Amino acid sequence: MTEKTLRNLIVVCGDQLDEDSVALDGFDPERDAILMTEALDEATYVWQSKRRIAVFFAAMRHFRDAQRRAGRTVLYNAIDDEAPPETLAAGLKAAIARHDPERVVMVQPGDWRVRAALEGAAGETGVPLSTLEDGHFYAGIPDFEAFADGRKRFIMEDFYRMMRKRTGLLVDDEGKPEGGAWNFDKDNRKSFGKRGPGLITPRAQYQPDPVTRDVLRLVGTRFADAPGTLDDFAEPVTRADALHALDDFIANRLRDFGTHQDAMWEGSSTLNHSRLSVVLNLKLISPREACDAAIAAHDAGAAPLNAVEGFLRQILGWREWVRGLYWTRMPEYAELNALDATLDLPDFFWTGETDMACLHDMITRLLRTGYAHHIERLMGMGLYLLMHGARPYATHDWHMGLYLDAIDWVSLPNMLGMSQHGDGGIVGTKPYCASGAYIDRMSNYCDTCRFDPKQSTGDSACPFTTLYWDFLARHEQRFEDNRRMVLQVRNLHRKDAADLRAIREKAGKLRSV
Repeated sequence: MTEKTLRNLIVVCGDQLDEDSVALDGFDPERDAILMTEALDEATYVWQSKRRIAVFFAAMRHFRDAQRRAGRTVLYNAIDDEAPPETLAAGLKAAIARHDPERVVMVQPGDWRVRAALEGAAGETGVPLSTLEDGHFYAGIPDFEAFADGRKRFIMEDFYRMMRKRTGLLVDDEGKPEGGAWNFDKDNRKSFGKRGPGLITPRAQYQPDPVTRDVLRLVGTRFADAPGTLDDFAEPVTRADALHALDDFIANRLRDFGTHQDAMWEGSSTLNHSRLSVVLNLKLISPREACDAAIAAHDAGAAPLNAVEGFLRQILGWREWVRGLYWTRMPEYAELNALDATLDLPDFFWTGETDMACLHDMITRLLRTGYAHHIERLMGMGLYLLMHGARPYATHDWHMGLYLDAIDWVSLPNMLGMSQHGDGGIVGTKPYCASGAYIDRMSNYCDTCRFDPKQSTGDSACPFTTLYWDFLARHEQRFEDNRRMVLQVRNLHRKDAADLRAIREKAGKLRSV
């Protein structure tokens, strides 16, 4: 293939490592080529951890090699090339100038910013750009638009039930949910109790091969000042490893995933969770493969219904829901700040250096592993940032920088919307605010913490409890008519005026840090 004979130049971004991508349908090795770019801007536009950068680059290079073994031409811009492009747009324009394709093809990117940049680059060159709906997901954006059109009640549960009926997953021949209920969430909120989680099979580890080791050396040198560590790197970054990680979860942790999925325990965030969000969001495995494997385990009697339904709800429900919401609400959604939160994140969110046992453990573990499970994100770290009053988009940037599984389409609705209530109730009908009592009930953190979750003032007061009452007081008028907040606001009204003044004074000092 000469440099001037391309039919299709197919752009593959770092979160589009799908061997069955619709962009590759009808690929002609003589006339088509894949373009992949390790852009410096993508590794630095938010302050990202070393581990997150390494996961993306290692997975991209393995995908490149797999495509080349399959006989496909891959034009690959590596960040350690002599003169790599700074941005994805620059990489695309350079490839167009060199290879003169008839058209550029890409699947819908996972980031509004990236889509706008690539569309702009193609537009500047005059080469037609075809953007394809991503077949990785169960629902396309037009499907979500049809669901949302004219709907008075706009909640994930309705979308999830529609998706269950549409796919037939855990639905009988009459269209009724297996087990007689659509949702077994009430069975999936138990703590571990004082005895703890017991013996759980650790998740599988994947030792770096030469390709990954090269990336680790590169990232360790080029991004030495980035947060986090590359020690003990053992992430699945190939299609084969991703499939094995799915099998490992189904065999070893799915059975006990449901009941305790909201529980937290010091020193561990994996517990019975799948840790599949990274390989799903990189598209190394598909949601269909994950859901089908879980249902097969249930059909074989290897996993209870509440666990399997809870797993499906995260993938078929929540994951598809937030993607639809993102693409139908952007770019305006990113600017929302319903609670008028204006503060920066506390410095310890980048270090873990705090006396709060829960946040110290969660954040230091996050910096080391790039992962925390959904309750640690929502009702641990996210809860504190909500009550602190951090700017919603700043929390999203932090999330994008430290979590291996964070892609803009999934991170923004989860952080700005679900976690910080920045969208005013589009994602969640109430803010997820709670005192230290919630963490005490769902974990063992308070057993060794110097703070008392029952105290809101004084030297032993739990910052979560202090900030909880302050949060309610600051937003009392906003939430007094919210039916899901009635009890919390009523309890605020029972507070003695002098006690509330002391709480708010202490909260002011906490929020100034």
